[in-house]
Amino acid sequence: MELIKRSILIKLLILQYLSILCLSQDFDFFYFVQQWPGAYCDTKHTCCYPKTGKPVADFGIHGLWPNYKDGSYPSNCDPDSVFDKSQISELMSSMEKNWPSLSCPSSNGFRFWSHEWEKHGTCSESELDQRDYFEAALKLKEKVNLLQILKKAGIEPDDGFYSLDSIVDAIKEAIGHAPGIECNKDSAGNGQVYQIFVCVDTSGSELIECPVLPKGRCASNLQFAKF
Repeated sequence: MELIKRSILIKLLILQYLSILCLSQDFDFFYFVQQWPGAYCDTKHTCCYPKTGKPVADFGIHGLWPNYKDGSYPSNCDPDSVFDKSQISELMSSMEKNWPSLSCPSSNGFRFWSHEWEKHGTCSESELDQRDYFEAALKLKEKVNLLQILKKAGIEPDDGFYSLDSIVDAIKEAIGHAPGIECNKDSAGNGQVYQIFVCVDTSGSELIECPVLPKGRCASNLQFAKF
């Protein structure tokens, strides 16, 4: 009986060690991802405005995602760390403005933020707690004002078409690093500017050159959809 108890205790200690090891899992950098609402909504898929109403015509945060240099990424690292809206109560108005959910049905954003924290944020807990994680993303949004950058280069969300190179060059000139561009297609098959990736160090604050860019192909000319 004593041997069985000792065996169980050893197994529990091993499990505890492995769980701690998982929580402290290192990552190499973050992708900071912003999405253009005009492209999200102007597809065959439907979009729903948040309960607070139609968001402003600006890029919205999609997420801050830990990544490895080989292109893979950790996910859902801590099932015990659930989204707690009380942790971000002081950030709520900024979250609603800068990190709106466009998925259906219409929501207050909690489902979207909860998903981002539990899938991605929990994998950065060695660097950022829950409040720090969301605050870091909001500060990055201020630092990387994509709409302002593109408008300054004459690239407007007017349903017009712009070269992929001109979009990349405008962002690179403004922030000093090349971005990753993800595209989608509208119902007519036009390629659109959808999501823009920039890379950030593990502190969640400093922009860096991307060790690897997300895979995906865009047309040489892209529509910047109205919203």
